[in-house]
Amino acid sequence: MRAVMCDVPQELLDQRRKIGADRWDEVWDGVLHMVPSPNSAHQELVGDLYYWLRSQWTPRSVGRVAMGLNVARGTNWRQSYRVPDLSLMLPGGKARDRGEYIEGGPDVLIEVRSPGDETYQKIPFYSEIGVRELWVVDRDTQAVEVHMLEGEAPRLAPANAEGWISSAATGLELRCAAGRVEMRWASQR
Repeated sequence: MRAVMCDVPQELLDQRRKIGADRWDEVWDGVLHMVPSPNSAHQELVGDLYYWLRSQWTPRSVGRVAMGLNVARGTNWRQSYRVPDLSLMLPGGKARDRGEYIEGGPDVLIEVRSPGDETYQKIPFYSEIGVRELWVVDRDTQAVEVHMLEGEAPRLAPANAEGWISSAATGLELRCAAGRVEMRWASQR
């Protein structure tokens, strides 16, 4: 169900904040997007991806993986931000941790796509703030897409004959096999 409220009552915002229902809310150019909490399958998939990236990718890349951080374009961040499931940041990248939010684009953002969500509508914003890649993982099928956002227009990275999709930003390859996301270092070929 979609709803539009011209003016959101402060009491509603206060109540959502009090019970933690605002955790996944986003603001798109001054418009509040209230989204429900992810279901258990969504959260488990995010946790599995986080665990693998934290234990395997982070030590080797000297990068950072973060869960559920606000990403924004500037210092007036509360006027326009998104909350991807995971953010990957490499040393020397564009992203700056400002405590409450990340200013500028992390090297990679990961969105677990649930039916009816706004994942694909976020691509122009992510491209604008300098995100290099957006990984979209379907919650139900675990199919993987790598959207390359650098350059003139976002484009989808192709899969090779075995279904592996290369991530230039991370040095990893991803695919869905037997209904599960697999990741490996590109050098493991």
